[in-house]
Amino acid sequence: MDQLDIRVAELARDMLVTTVLLAGPVLLVGLIVGVAISVFQALTSVQEQTLSLIPKMLAVMGVALLLLVPALGLLRDYTLRVLDQLHSFGLS
Repeated sequence: MDQLDIRVAELARDMLVTTVLLAGPVLLVGLIVGVAISVFQALTSVQEQTLSLIPKMLAVMGVALLLLVPALGLLRDYTLRVLDQLHSFGLS
């Protein structure tokens, strides 16, 4: 493989890892709250749609707000790494 191909592959891997780190906690909380609500609905035979939607939405928004500052720091670091590698692609 060419050196440029290796750098592109590393950049793509770094992008995927950053994406998982950003979206993972929010999706995990949504999954956990969704399963908990589904178990509650199955145990109580309450089949109200808003009962499953509203708590999940509030939990996801809360986690997204709590993790906003670390997520922005992670995005800033990723952006700086990408900009530092621009010279190796002949774009600077």
